[in-house]
Amino acid sequence: MSNLFNNIAIFLLLLASLAGQGQSIPVVFKESQPLPIHLSLSIKEIEKSRSDTIYFPYFLTYKHENDSWDSLHVGIRARGNFRRKYCFFPPMRLKIKKSQSEGTVFEGNKSFKLVLPCHGGNSGNTLILKEYLCYKLLESITPYYFHTRLTDITLIDQSGKHPKSYSLTSFLIEDDDLIAERMGGKIIDLPVSYKQLNDTAAVMHDFFQYLIANTDWSTTGQHNTKVIQVSGKKVPLSYDFDMAGLVNAPYATVNDKLDLKNVQERLYRGYCRNEAIMENVRSQYLRLQPAIMNVLNDHQLYFSNGEYNQLKMFIEEFFNILKSDKQFKDAILLSCRID
Repeated sequence: MSNLFNNIAIFLLLLASLAGQGQSIPVVFKESQPLPIHLSLSIKEIEKSRSDTIYFPYFLTYKHENDSWDSLHVGIRARGNFRRKYCFFPPMRLKIKKSQSEGTVFEGNKSFKLVLPCHGGNSGNTLILKEYLCYKLLESITPYYFHTRLTDITLIDQSGKHPKSYSLTSFLIEDDDLIAERMGGKIIDLPVSYKQLNDTAAVMHDFFQYLIANTDWSTTGQHNTKVIQVSGKKVPLSYDFDMAGLVNAPYATVNDKLDLKNVQERLYRGYCRNEAIMENVRSQYLRLQPAIMNVLNDHQLYFSNGEYNQLKMFIEEFFNILKSDKQFKDAILLSCRID
């Protein structure tokens, strides 16, 4: 029992210590309104390169608060696996030299992930907004998250003889190194055992994945998850939620070995921990329900009434499971993974 209280105390201490680090957040992530940007590139050019070290030079144009526009040099490469193979717009990584970012809204950042819709059109933009919502929900739950910023991007594809322009919703994700610096920790690149992770932080992470009905992750294999060491403790950082049931992308699939009907069917994929820790995290989530629902309400303007109601119902189903002793036992305590 003493280990339980030690874990809780460490987690709460980290929460308190990180709460005062807002001043270290780069300018681009301090604002919530979408950042207008223009990007002209060749999708075919960046897609054909499979190297993680080759960045193609382009110009990114962005809008200031005073409505004037400016531009800077960026390096761009495609990233990811599934979306890169099946989507028209591949996820991208942007690299910016310090000399280029100084004095701009991007100052303090040397690299971003740029998450684009799989395909154009309103449906693609809506899916991006749902994935973005997952990141914002996570912010209300744990201090271990990546900062994000919505962008209204005009993407001009120069692949063919005649350039094609697309108006898309997208978002930026802060770089791994930046989040490590912000938290005063370091990213662990090597595989880790689930037993090496801080118990409370790991269960908070696993419950979140269950909340959004995401099974496309692994902390031990670091698939769609990073591990950061903070104050001597290893904690998970999750990202890439496009396969989650909350997003419900038409291309989303589930692993055949999991015996799930579709991505919206929840399955708890966390490892079994001390039951007292599981119960404590259950209580924390129930206390956080108003804050989590407020995040959804704050983003209601991005969705139609039907989409919003579906999202609300989906999240409420998660809390209904936590509120029921029987459902909680069956869905989580008896379904968690063992060695």
